[in-house]
Amino acid sequence: MSLDSITLYFIATMVAALLGAMLLFFGKQENDPALKWWGTAYLLGAASVAGWTLAGHMLTNMASLALNAVGFIACGMVWNASRVFHGRKPNLPGLVLGAIAWFATAMTLDPEDSALRLTIGAAIVAVYAALTATELWSERRKSLKRRWPAFAVPVLHGCVLMLPILLGDLLRPDEHFGNSVWVTVFSIELVLYAVGTVFVIFMLVSERTVTAHKNAASMDPLTGMLNRRGFSEACSRVIEREANAGRPVTVLIFDIDHFKGINDRFGHPAGDELLKLFSTIVMNNLRITDLSGRIGGEEFAALLPCSLEEGVLAAERVREAFEASGITCEEGPVDTTVSIGVAGGPAGTELEVLLASADTALYQAKRGGRNRVEAAEELPLSLEHWRRRTAGLKAPPRPSPATASP
Repeated sequence: MSLDSITLYFIATMVAALLGAMLLFFGKQENDPALKWWGTAYLLGAASVAGWTLAGHMLTNMASLALNAVGFIACGMVWNASRVFHGRKPNLPGLVLGAIAWFATAMTLDPEDSALRLTIGAAIVAVYAALTATELWSERRKSLKRRWPAFAVPVLHGCVLMLPILLGDLLRPDEHFGNSVWVTVFSIELVLYAVGTVFVIFMLVSERTVTAHKNAASMDPLTGMLNRRGFSEACSRVIEREANAGRPVTVLIFDIDHFKGINDRFGHPAGDELLKLFSTIVMNNLRITDLSGRIGGEEFAALLPCSLEEGVLAAERVREAFEASGITCEEGPVDTTVSIGVAGGPAGTELEVLLASADTALYQAKRGGRNRVEAAEELPLSLEHWRRRTAGLKAPPRPSPATASP
């Protein structure tokens, strides 16, 4: 069964136009510049294909070149949309470079040499497809398994464009390309590429939205640190990693001294500024491998993959830096001291046990006069979770009753 390529191109045009309008609508609704770029690219591409399909035989040589140049600009916009989506600036010279290259080369060719023109045009589109794939590949991060379609779709698009043209040039140089079956293949591929690209776009947007909501659920909006939930989840992963390596961990709990009095005397805005200052001091005085978070009103915590002694030294650094910060308001100097409890345990100690021990040490620091660091006197006793797990992994299988010796 033969397929009418004109009909297929018309279908591709309608699909691209509808998808472009949809992307523009969602881009304006969500105030997403990348969706607006993608939507505009689809509409330009649809206009280019529609003009070429419906009136291509009536166009002058210059009008035909201009119409194709619009299509190349649309391809450049798809590439730039990928850049904008990942927070990069649009590459405006690259946006029009394909169209300029097309004009520069096509003006020197014989208007009757349609096969060579088509080869050059497909090469330009394939280059933009490769740039788009490269942009998406460079942003794969940890979600490569979910993002492989974002890389595969533009790569396949470029391959479908270039492979038959290269084969035709090499194997059948005298065949007129316009009568080739590949024209039909291109029209079908254009529909699939339009739909596939929109699928990829919404996959990326959905992933970014889920990630943003997940980060919002685990972050403290005032200080930018992990909240209690995020801190607990992150600590569980670090504790398991350190336990597998047989390394100890240490927990620090910080409580800003007389914070309620600061709020009452200077107001809540001053208290918020103090919390942000303290979070900055904590992060600046801990290592990049240490975890820290705000787990209560004026209470912070940190998990350090180190021994108890090293944890005490880190706590002293934080205490001294905060005490030396010296904030002064119109009402007078602000008391910037903090009490810190420190607790450490061997590999596999549960976070809840470490927090409970550090909390006990914190109250000892409070009773001892505040503005001091206290270490837990005893190691945590509860290691049942890790013991059960390691026992299940290392214990040899028990013999069945039928094979057990009497």
